[in-house]
Amino acid sequence: MSDGKAGETRDKRWDVRVAGAASETNFTSFVRLAAVSEARRVLADRTKFELDEPDWRRFMELIDRPAVVPKGLRSLFSKPSVFE
Repeated sequence: MSDGKAGETRDKRWDVRVAGAASETNFTSFVRLAAVSEARRVLADRTKFELDEPDWRRFMELIDRPAVVPKGLRSLFSKPSVFE
């Protein structure tokens, strides 16, 4: 007697394969992209991150360093917007 789990798993795999095909990507790429999307959603809601001492020091070094203006950005923003 079956508990239906095998059929349910097959249905889920089929759903993912069909969604991947609809997105014009293969199964592996679709699953990877979906996992990254879900990871970003989960992490976006976090408000507390814990770092060990070396990572904390590195984080603070990065936060405290002077901002760098990428090459060309100043001239880009000095031009009138195409939307104006």
